[in-house]
Amino acid sequence: MQDMTELTSKGMEMIMIYAPKLVLAILTLLLGLSIIKGIIHLISKSLEKTHVDETLRPFISNFLSWGLKAMLFISVASMVGIATTSFIAVLGAAGLAIGLALQGSLANFAGGVLILFFKPYRVGDLIDSQGHLGVVKEVQIFNTILVSPDNKRIIVPNASLSNNAVVNYSAEGNLRVDLVVGIAYPADVTRAKEVLLEMMQSDPLVLETPEPLVAVSELADSSVNLVVRPWCKVADYWDVYFSVTEKSKSALDAAGIEIPFPQRDVHLYEHKVP
Repeated sequence: MQDMTELTSKGMEMIMIYAPKLVLAILTLLLGLSIIKGIIHLISKSLEKTHVDETLRPFISNFLSWGLKAMLFISVASMVGIATTSFIAVLGAAGLAIGLALQGSLANFAGGVLILFFKPYRVGDLIDSQGHLGVVKEVQIFNTILVSPDNKRIIVPNASLSNNAVVNYSAEGNLRVDLVVGIAYPADVTRAKEVLLEMMQSDPLVLETPEPLVAVSELADSSVNLVVRPWCKVADYWDVYFSVTEKSKSALDAAGIEIPFPQRDVHLYEHKVP
């Protein structure tokens, strides 16, 4: 009975000692997270007002957020009574183990730094890599966020983007649309080229410089194939692609130039059985 009384007394004493610290630590954690959120918001606004590169802003914000949260957790742990030096030593050992286990994440972080330093692409660029085509929405610490032409969100690890080929469609400012249009063999090739060039020159989305091109590319089985190559701004690519494709058909029809389709002649011979 005396042992139970002593245990109860010690338990109450521990509660009296550590309960206020624990409550204070929890309140500090919640308040600290709220303050960090506000600080990151202010930093993001400041970066935006100072015209810092749009690609760099989310990376800096994410990096500072993780750093401030780590400092907060260490401070809260010391408030509860965990020795900071011991805690940091444990974190160091845990960090080594986690680092070995998360080599891919570290590679993604390093890839993000390389992307921000060398800038193979920026926010707003249309890129294609690893079979993914989309507009760069955000470059984060570990990943790059793309938005595909059909409005799908694509998350690509930075390591794969920094270590593999990336096609940047926006880097040079303009894009060439490559189309192939077939005309019948009896058709006048020179007239067909004139009709297609006039059609592209009348399209407001087709650029005057570089000049659009129409040239014979192949003498195919059923048609003479012409390459039709208008230039346009990156944002107008699909509009020009669909518009020129449709207008090519209409312009050639209006000029009386046939667009053939594959045909096969079948000859039947009567065979008399002796």
